[in-house]
Amino acid sequence: MPTTPVTQPPARAADSRRLPLYEDVRPAPSLTKTDAENYAEWFALLADPTRVRLLHALSTSPSGALRIGDLARQLGISQSTCSHHVDLLKKVGFVIVDKVGTSSMVSVNAACCTGLPHAADVIMGTLSSPPCCPEDLPTDVTTRPVVDADMPRVLAIYEEGLATRNATFETQVPTAKQMRARWLPGLAWVAELDEEVVGWTAITPASSRECYRGVGETSVYVTEAARGRGVGKALLFTQVTEADAAGMWTLQTSIFPENRASLALHHSAGYRTLAVRTRIAQLDGVWRDTVLLERRSPVN
Repeated sequence: MPTTPVTQPPARAADSRRLPLYEDVRPAPSLTKTDAENYAEWFALLADPTRVRLLHALSTSPSGALRIGDLARQLGISQSTCSHHVDLLKKVGFVIVDKVGTSSMVSVNAACCTGLPHAADVIMGTLSSPPCCPEDLPTDVTTRPVVDADMPRVLAIYEEGLATRNATFETQVPTAKQMRARWLPGLAWVAELDEEVVGWTAITPASSRECYRGVGETSVYVTEAARGRGVGKALLFTQVTEADAAGMWTLQTSIFPENRASLALHHSAGYRTLAVRTRIAQLDGVWRDTVLLERRSPVN
């Protein structure tokens, strides 16, 4: 369902018509005129192929940011033309420009990675009928419930996630007992590839109150060596289908906006973006944003 954007712009945005944060999830009867005008402006800017190429160049840059001059050379345009396009994209919050010495460094605003797809979903009405789960599941990946013997491998994979600093705010690996105590009974699974545990997913209770017994917080982790093999898809398929069977009516998760692969994976499993929560907590002394996603069970 469409959501109502708040008036506060994303962090480091430049004017009041930035990509909005979605914090109010009350159903709206229709797309408002203001939202439609904002969305139209975003998509109008992307009607120019140079700006589309510019965003793609930035989003796929290994460094995550490019100097105006380097960006212009990569696109085969003059520096003044490149600056013009960057200024237009900056006005609506697609990109961020930082001064580093005498150079202007341009990077993609992480909020647009969720705000823009969300806008497309709202416009096309796809949020009202989210998909069940990922398709094209790998044939060589199997999933099964976690057992005690899996925990050393589960913790090792979790430690890999901690090291990326884009997976969790936690900075220390818990003990196996502490980790298992967090999970709802029977709602934790591992994925195996070539007879080795290469990923896991689990559901923790969102609240101890009885009225929220069907609401869970989810986590998914895949070892770096097995990424790109469909392990995440297999885990998400198991997670959502088994949660439905167990009577869970809501699954929710928080993902760093920089973790685009995880965002895309969860969207494919029927999760929808509810909010970009700016500066929600600190990691290593740095304020970080998270994207709040939710999946409602079509069964329960």
